Order: sequence, then structure tokens, then C-alpha cells
Amino acid sequence: SKTMAKFPELQLEDISQSKTANIVSSYVAADIFASTAWLTSATYLYILEQFRFQPRLEINITDPRQRLTPLFSGHLNFIASPKEDFWYLYVKLPGWQEMEPFPAYVHSWDIAALAAAVHEKGNDIETMEDFVAQANAGQDLNLQSIEEHLTIPFYPFPYYEGMNRLDAAHYWLGLYWRNNWYDLDFLEATCKLCMEHRIGKICITSWKSFIINGIPEQKRIEWEKLLGRFGINARHSSLELNWHLPVADREALELKRYLIREFDQRDISTYGLTFAISSNYTRPFTSIVIDREQTAAFVDGFAVRPTYNLRYARNFDPNTRHYVEYARQVDKSELITLMLELSRLYFEQLNERRGELVEATDNREPEPEPINFYQCSHCQSVYDPAVGDPSQGITAGTPFSALPEDYACWLCGGPKLAFVEAELVIA
Repeated sequence: SKTMAKFPELQLEDISQSKTANIVSSYVAADIFASTAWLTSATYLYILEQFRFQPRLEINITDPRQRLTPLFSGHLNFIASPKEDFWYLYVKLPGWQEMEPFPAYVHSWDIAALAAAVHEKGNDIETMEDFVAQANAGQDLNLQSIEEHLTIPFYPFPYYEGMNRLDAAHYWLGLYWRNNWYDLDFLEATCKLCMEHRIGKICITSWKSFIINGIPEQKRIEWEKLLGRFGINARHSSLELNWHLPVADREALELKRYLIREFDQRDISTYGLTFAISSNYTRPFTSIVIDREQTAAFVDGFAVRPTYNLRYARNFDPNTRHYVEYARQVDKSELITLMLELSRLYFEQLNERRGELVEATDNREPEPEPINFYQCSHCQSVYDPAVGDPSQGITAGTPFSALPEDYACWLCGGPKLAFVEAELVIA
């Protein structure tokens, strides 16, 4: 490609093995797809501008009503709640086996501050109690008790390509390229046109595509001419759009092309389904996942064909985070038949799930019991008996009634009498 020709020192392996943490947000879907009522583009921008550091942990800041970006693929997963300007937080730090909910809402203003407090010691925090203590250490967070469980409506994967109406005077444009590489000349011309039309929002999606928002209606013809000049096809089949591949992975790209050709020849519908080809550097957040087996290319001098494992998300909703193994160590030629079976299974159960709410936690577990805690009425800091207050020598397991009468809030210094009893249910 022209990109590789201009930068010959750029190696595909260097990109695919990059381990730099990033922030994923559903800002890309704001104002385009269904969203939580209070969550606007301005809210995302305010939050992102507070990150004055390079986080070592992977952070997701997302709206549960959209499907264009993953909700739970990070170490810190902030998910918009029904309460204005407050977020659920689900944590799965490096080394943790399970994801755990933070026991309070986090305010929009505090997302970056909380992340900054824990990102340096992320590898050393082993429990949620330690996480809570580290997150609150030396700062006054505006935390609120959780009022209702996190539930996530089920929506099919959206069609995000082409020129689409945004409002009465604007359009948004979604662009996708089959090989996940974009011509530099086209990108340069696109940026220049954005500057001419005073468009300041170009978003890269998790699906190796990008979205340009706010194209003036009277300027649409100039964008159509730009696409035509570079031969850009903005109406790919949904068979191609719903794939998530490792960055710059030639083998994964070839496998995807093979499977798409097979789907196309058999006239199979995959609307609503998403697919991923996993690698050592990716965590799937799609309906169906193809895992490549790590096997030797040659055994006793004979070439060995690669084999694959096939998994699908419970209820075909990746936000459940539970994957079921469907087949193991199958040849590439067998994959298409198995994926067709999964596609039929998805459509058979689709009507049963229409409108169903998917709980963020495994709904096979019993409902959690309420937890009693005490909250400072001045600054909303929480005293949890299970954690205690190490900063004042209060050991874990100390009930509030056993605290000395001169006990003071560890954040604002408020007296013991300022604390009020409340009840918390961990979602």
C-alpha cells in the first residue's frame, strides 16, 4: 500500500504487538446512535480532557445503549448510569480472575482522578477493598450509592457505513476499508475538507473504520466527489463490516476474506451478529470468536494445516462476557459449516430475546444481599466496616458502632455524628 511505501520502516509485527494502553470511549457513537438521555458529546470531551497522563491501565468510557464500542474489555470500565453525570464502574485489573463492581456511582468529574489514583499500582491491587482504598486515597471523590442494578438493553450491531442523515442540516459519514489500511493521500484530502467545512470531529472506531460527524447538507456533494475521486466504496455488505481483527494481521485478514466469500456464495444473512479472530493481543467483544490454535507449522518435515477453535457469546451478546465453546481444533474448511449452524441458532432464539434486559453480572447467580454502610453527609465519603479506615488505625471488620466518639471523616474531617446509615446493593 501507499502507506507502507512511504514508511518502509513501519513493520506489521511492530504494530500488532504494541501493548500501549488506550482509552476506548463511545464518543464515536454520540449523537448518531441511541444514547443515554444525559450523555452528550460535550460530556465525553470534558471527561477525556481531564486525562493529563498516559494511563497504564486500559480504560473504557461507554454508553450501555450503543453497540459500536465494547463495554467490558478494559481494566476500568465506566458505564453511564440512569443518574445524570454518574457512572457504574466495573474493574478487572491485571491478574484478576473475575470482574468486580465498584460499590458506588462515580461522578463524571472524578473519572480521570480515580484512574490516576490506581493506574500506577494496578498490578499490585489484589482485591476490591484495596482498590477502593487506593481510589480514595488523598482525594475527595463525589461518590453516590447505587440506586439500581446495571441492565443493558439488547440491540443488534448497527450499520455504520455510508452517508447518513444526522439532523435537518447535517450528515455523518462512516468509512470502512477491506484491508484495514487507509491511503495517506485520501486521509490528507479528508482532513483538509474537514478543516474547510469546520468539522472538528473525526472518530476512529474499534472496527478499524472511522466516522466523520457534522457534514453540512449544502456541502454533501463535495464529500461525494471526494469519495468518487479516490474510488471509495461506502456501501460494503454487512458480511464485511461486522468483523473485529487484530491490527495489521495478514493471516487473520486472509481468513476473514475466505469466510466472507463462503458466506456470500451461500447467501447467508449475518445481520446482528459480529465476528472476531483473536490473537495473543486481543480480547474478543463479538458474538462469535475464532481462536487460532498455536501449533507448529511443520511436524517431522511435513506441513501441518492450522486449526481453529470456535466460541460464541452466551445469548450471542458479547456484553455478557461469557463464551461457550462450540468446536475445537477444526480445519478452516469446517469453519464455514459450523458458523452457519451458529447463525441459524442466533436467529432461532432472536424473538425470545427481543426487548430482554441483559444483566451486567451473570444472571445465573443469586441476587446479592444489601450491605450496610455509613456515609458522611458533608462529602459523601463512605465508611465500610469490611474495609475499616487504615489511615486512622481502624482495622477491617470494625463496625461503625465501635468507632471512637472522636472519629472524624478521613476526607473532610467531619465528626462521627455527620455519618448517616444507608444500604447498598452491589450490582
